[in-house]
Amino acid sequence: MLDSLPDPISTGTRLMTEERQKATWAIYVWCRRTDELVDGPNAVLMSTAVLDRWEERLQDIFDGRPYDMLDAALTDTISKFPLDIKPFRDMIEVMGIAAESEASAQSIYNAALYLGIGNQLTNILRDVGEDALRGRVYLPQDELAQFGLCDQDVFARKVTDGWREFMKEQIIRARFYFNLAEEGASKLEKASRWPVWSSLLVYQKILDAIEDNDYDNFTKRAYVGRTKKLLTLPLAYTKAQSMSRLILQ
Repeated sequence: MLDSLPDPISTGTRLMTEERQKATWAIYVWCRRTDELVDGPNAVLMSTAVLDRWEERLQDIFDGRPYDMLDAALTDTISKFPLDIKPFRDMIEVMGIAAESEASAQSIYNAALYLGIGNQLTNILRDVGEDALRGRVYLPQDELAQFGLCDQDVFARKVTDGWREFMKEQIIRARFYFNLAEEGASKLEKASRWPVWSSLLVYQKILDAIEDNDYDNFTKRAYVGRTKKLLTLPLAYTKAQSMSRLILQ
């Protein structure tokens, strides 16, 4: 099955270390396998129960209990890199395409990828300081260099003008992916729209918090408090309902 998959190791990822290339491949393969549930040869058998079982299997992967060798590749990646399970769950959630929507499975799949990328980029930006304390840097080296920065500047944990400009560009990129994901969120099954919109809004508030902290994600954690999270729920619900009305018109 996976022999026919295109090689995810593009020119950009070939510049990564071998370990990171393998991690990229493992994530890509999981995304493709998830896509095949709704757009593959056995898509006619797809049901809510199938998606529920796939989500349970995802939890097993994160708990170190892979089912097969492909699952094991992702388990290995999780043990080496700071991956959050939520973007993966969001992708499964997004696969619940609204029956009344004319959107293709591919467009929903793309939106799920955009949401996952936006969430992971946000996680990386939020955790820069904590990762630096562990001697780790998960930021693009070429883009750091564009602003006169390197790993040692990250380990120094000092906010400079160069760092602020670098962070502004990273936040623009994350928001770009969230904007792309919003279109797909409007085409989901009705029951799925509210939680996906909630995720979108909360993660974007993390980016807001980084800005509010003057881009100091070294010593200040971009935190969205419980009250702010709760306040996003009515807005997320409104967006979900308004999209539902647009689809039915």
